[in-house]
Amino acid sequence: MLPAGQAGEGPATPGCSESGDERKTEEEKSEINIAALVGNEQVSEVTDNGDLSSYVSAFIEKEVGNDLKSLKKLDKLIEQMTENKMQLEEQVLTISSEIPKRIQNALKNAEESKQFLNQFLDQETHLVSSINSHLLTAQPWMEDLGAKISQIEEIERHLAYLKWISQIEELSDNIQQYLMTNNVPEASSTLVSMAELDIKLQESSCTHLLGFMRATVKFWHKILKDRLTSDFEEILAQLHWPFIAPPQSQTVGLSRPASAPEIYSNLETLFCQLLKLQTSDELLTKPKQLPEKYSLPASSSVILPIQIMLTPLQKRFRYHFRGNRQTNVISKPEWYLTQVLMWIGNHTQFLDEKIQPILDKAGSSANAMLEFSRGLMMLVLEKLAADIPCLLYDDNLFCHLVDEVLLFERELHSVHGYPGTFANCMHILSEETCFQRWLTVERKFALQKMDSMLSSEAAWISQYKDITDVDEMKVPDCAETFMTLLLVITDRYKNLPTASRKLQFLELQKDLVDDFRIRLTQVMKEETRASLGFRYCAILNAVNYISTVLADWADNVFFLQLQQAALEVFAENNTLSKLQLGQLASMESSVFDDMINLLERLKHDMLTRQVDHVFREVKDAAKLYRKERQCCSHFPRWLSLPSQSEQAVMSLSSSACPLLLTLRDRLLQLEQQLCFSLFKTFWQMLVEKLDIHIYQEIILANHFNEGGAAQLQFDMTRNLFPLFSHYCKRPENYFKHVKEACIILNLNIGSALLLKDVLQSASEQPPATAALNEIGIYKLAPQDVEILLNLRTNWPNTGK
Repeated sequence: MLPAGQAGEGPATPGCSESGDERKTEEEKSEINIAALVGNEQVSEVTDNGDLSSYVSAFIEKEVGNDLKSLKKLDKLIEQMTENKMQLEEQVLTISSEIPKRIQNALKNAEESKQFLNQFLDQETHLVSSINSHLLTAQPWMEDLGAKISQIEEIERHLAYLKWISQIEELSDNIQQYLMTNNVPEASSTLVSMAELDIKLQESSCTHLLGFMRATVKFWHKILKDRLTSDFEEILAQLHWPFIAPPQSQTVGLSRPASAPEIYSNLETLFCQLLKLQTSDELLTKPKQLPEKYSLPASSSVILPIQIMLTPLQKRFRYHFRGNRQTNVISKPEWYLTQVLMWIGNHTQFLDEKIQPILDKAGSSANAMLEFSRGLMMLVLEKLAADIPCLLYDDNLFCHLVDEVLLFERELHSVHGYPGTFANCMHILSEETCFQRWLTVERKFALQKMDSMLSSEAAWISQYKDITDVDEMKVPDCAETFMTLLLVITDRYKNLPTASRKLQFLELQKDLVDDFRIRLTQVMKEETRASLGFRYCAILNAVNYISTVLADWADNVFFLQLQQAALEVFAENNTLSKLQLGQLASMESSVFDDMINLLERLKHDMLTRQVDHVFREVKDAAKLYRKERQCCSHFPRWLSLPSQSEQAVMSLSSSACPLLLTLRDRLLQLEQQLCFSLFKTFWQMLVEKLDIHIYQEIILANHFNEGGAAQLQFDMTRNLFPLFSHYCKRPENYFKHVKEACIILNLNIGSALLLKDVLQSASEQPPATAALNEIGIYKLAPQDVEILLNLRTNWPNTGK
């Protein structure tokens, strides 16, 4: 390494050159010193990247640069680098000497750890042997202790068993003592406690204990029930229960005897005591259940005192409506249904005024009237379940039964407030075999009704034809009768207990609508040649009425609920696309959409046929008006008419009279035969075709002088347009082509020339459109206006 003084002498004489070896030695020193200066990390990074030379060059460029005066800094830089290099060498030597010591310490620690591990393994082996030895020694003790614990547990179970028996016997003794002292209320309360113990023991595996408990409960329950029932029946007999006569003729409660307070007090006492036996009665008595195929909703048994009150009525019902009695006629279901309704009505006042307060006072949530109705309803359900298989295949008897049952259900729910969530006759009718038969019979009689209504002489006559306010829809009798039939079917099935059954009836209704539509189409095809005739118009009114009513039904809450149920069914079965499911879910479509679309298509086809028919007649009547010429002249009439100023009074063109008369007569005829909405659609469709026809076949096919244009405008605005003024306020707005063509043809010369210049000079559309809008032209395009301007013949002579 060169001394610092020698290293600094070289740059002092720039003109002097150094040898190659000295320069190389100097560069190597510089590289070493720079590496020492920037630190070990930077050097390693640069070396790894292979950019040491570029880094050194950049460093010298930064510290020295192009200024030769900065070479004075080299001495200090070299000194700093030399010091750094020496420090790094010392660190390397220190680390080199320390590493063996650390390795030696690590090996020593590992050896010590190995020794400790061996010691622990020895201890573990000793402990395992000690534990095994101890377990062998303690095994006899454990066996003896386990046997004693088992004996203790067995004794505890026996003790608990004896305690239960003792508790049961204690309660049984208490009941016996209460009965001996005639303390029935306390005996009833004790029986309630015993029944609660029975309920607690239900999870026990002690079958004998459970049997003993149940037998004891049953023993005392029978004694108490028989005793209380006997006393309760005596009180009811004093009240002349049951009430066979209507409430108006009942003497009890109206003429109050002196003993009435005592009777009602005893009634309340006995009723409450019987109510206490409800818990034990539910344990011992299972309520009568019909087969599972009827899918009756789960419900608790009728409360015990109401059961006793129902007993005489149940006897009467079975006596009259079972066996070979003359009152048990399978073709007369209305007899027993009416009888049950009469019984409910006869006892309603007594149950509400006398029994319900007792239940409220006792803290019971039961409803006396509802419990009474439930008990009688079970009689009806049993009777229906027995009778229906006998008349299932006799259509008349079965249909009569269904009608009577539906009338019974309606009165039961509407008059007596029987909840639809409880077991009712609709559950019996919903049984699979019975329900499918019901659907079949319903379809059969509906089709028969449709045949009769369409073959009736008054099928196409409106019932309200003489009443203007009622006959707005001009509905023929067959269509109104058919929709009434559908409405009746809806009323018949809307109280079915499940949505799936309702959906099956909905499909039946849709099938009937489609069948009726097909029948209307067949009759319509027979009347096609007379598309303006009375029957054709009646069919059209019928189609429109049915479509309108179905659209109204689609917003009904009942059908919206069915739509939601159908959505769930379709989603489960994947029978609809995601788009259709989305439309149903968002209420964009309804359950009747398919039927409404078919009816609307039929309505549109029929209207189009009528419009085409009238349009052909009007077009034929307009031929003379379209082609008329003056006598003995080869010029069209529109070119030779005098101007408006030359005429005293403008008058209708004689050749236009057939056109206007035909149009007027057909409009009056169809206005009388079609309902308002259909007629409105009809004349608007007709006007659209007429507007195009007059514009294309009359206006564009001729040339007009000033008088011809004025005559055309007079014929249109003063005669054609007013024909429709009865149907709308501004009929000219429906003849846009004709109205705007008349405006163009009747512009004064100056305005017409100016407009023509604007249209010819306008290179862009907006200026031309603005000019047309100023004179009231919105429908016609600028090109059409230019054509109309060229049809004018009253242009001034410009010499061209």
